[in-house]
Amino acid sequence: MGNTRDGEVQVLSPQKRPKKFTISNSMDDFPLQTLGSTGLIRTYEFIRVLIQSLYSLGYSKAASLLEEESGIALHSPDFTLFKTLILEAKWEESIEALHKINNIGLETRKAALFLILEQEFFEFLNKGDISLALKVLQCRIAPLRINGERVRELACCVVWPKFCEDFGAVDKGSSEARVDLLMELQRVLPPEVILPERRLEHLIEMALEVQRESCVYHNSVVDVLSLYSDHRCGRDQIPTETLQVLDDHEDEVWYLQFSNKGKYLASSSRDCTAIIWMVSNDGAVSLKHRLTGHQNPVSYVSWSPDDTMLLTCGMGEALRLWSVGTGMCTLTFGKGSSGVTSCAWFPDSRRFSGGCDNCIYTWDIEGRELDAWRGPRMPKVSDLAVTPDGAHLVGICAEKDIRIYALGSKSERVIEEEQPITSLSVSRDGEFILVNLNNQEIHMWDLAGRLGDPSRFRGHRQSRYVIRSCFGGLDHAFIASGSEDSQIYIWHRRNCELIEVLGGHSSTVNCVSWNPMNPQMFASASDDRTIRIWGVSRGKK
Repeated sequence: MGNTRDGEVQVLSPQKRPKKFTISNSMDDFPLQTLGSTGLIRTYEFIRVLIQSLYSLGYSKAASLLEEESGIALHSPDFTLFKTLILEAKWEESIEALHKINNIGLETRKAALFLILEQEFFEFLNKGDISLALKVLQCRIAPLRINGERVRELACCVVWPKFCEDFGAVDKGSSEARVDLLMELQRVLPPEVILPERRLEHLIEMALEVQRESCVYHNSVVDVLSLYSDHRCGRDQIPTETLQVLDDHEDEVWYLQFSNKGKYLASSSRDCTAIIWMVSNDGAVSLKHRLTGHQNPVSYVSWSPDDTMLLTCGMGEALRLWSVGTGMCTLTFGKGSSGVTSCAWFPDSRRFSGGCDNCIYTWDIEGRELDAWRGPRMPKVSDLAVTPDGAHLVGICAEKDIRIYALGSKSERVIEEEQPITSLSVSRDGEFILVNLNNQEIHMWDLAGRLGDPSRFRGHRQSRYVIRSCFGGLDHAFIASGSEDSQIYIWHRRNCELIEVLGGHSSTVNCVSWNPMNPQMFASASDDRTIRIWGVSRGKK
């Protein structure tokens, strides 16, 4: 007994196999041996998983030879018989065979028996043998006293055939359904009896996933990893090079945002205009529409989920709705207020909310006011977002509060920050909130409140101005932010490690937006009146 040398697979020697070279799938028939430098891999289990993999890849002869040479069987004779009987719809014999299989606990055996009897029930039902189906249900399934809700559904299938159609049971009598039954049994029975499907592939995928998640620079759209070496990306996967400088604004650029499909970029400026930019397939950005009509600086833009409309707003400014196709303003909202400072769309592209004064309004694209949160206790709203599923509205209210409104239940949860908050963004999966604080920290909160403390990102400079950050990259693995020192800061989201500081702008970087469809492209807006488009080196994509 003992470990093998690194890189070797020690097959059980003939002397250590059961007598007469019999093949067994019981680990008790073999001495404990391990593989690998740490001794964590049991030789018996490793070989059995290899045998399964060879069979699943179609190498039946090789799998059979490995079973013979190692003395280890993928399945016991009892289970092989059980599997055959299931496929042949021999229900009584299959139940008898189930009881002969070792290593199955009482509750697991009952769960497996339930599945077999349910299949027998449906096959009788689909043949029109209602009395036999009812007998199986009453005399065999119900006495098991498990899955009560399922038993009631089966009873409904007997009484109302239409319910059986809605229940999806019309194909339960086919031979394909018996294969599906084996798959369900595989999930119920212990792995000592039947291995989970494609176990070796699953183990390797998990190992590769751990390597990928621990790689701080992983940002490649080519998602096939090699088995020949440990995965490690270089910093060339991160957009660190300025590919284009846009200087069409005539004053400080305060905000920008890529459209949901990544085909457009919108920016807003102190020059009282907003611009819609086109993003070509090769990543080049060009001016599409200059949006004029605001009398004051435009501080915020928001794309409709279908990318056909754009909202613009700012301090002392009404909220304007623009057609992306024509570049024309179609409606104006909130004229009687002191300005709409932020806005957010609902997923249907028909409704949106805007924060102004001490109120949050909801309008539709026809101009109708649908709802309002207002009153003397309602603090001023400085930033606003709606989660992608439309279930929550998130606002920065007062200077240190994040308010989360559950729109279905009309309930509210408040997260209190330690320092004044300047901006927020919501992850595309709707699970996390990112807020910039004026104490030079960015906090990431779990929207559902499952995690107590936020993740903290540090290193950038922010004390005087509104600085905005964003999620970005492949699987939104990165956090990017502007900074008052004219740099762009990028952190790895999982471990909060600062991985890049990018220079190029000559004044405060107010906002960063990552292209949601291109993990190797983001844009930055600065007080130096320019927008920079960032990407990887042309030769390294």
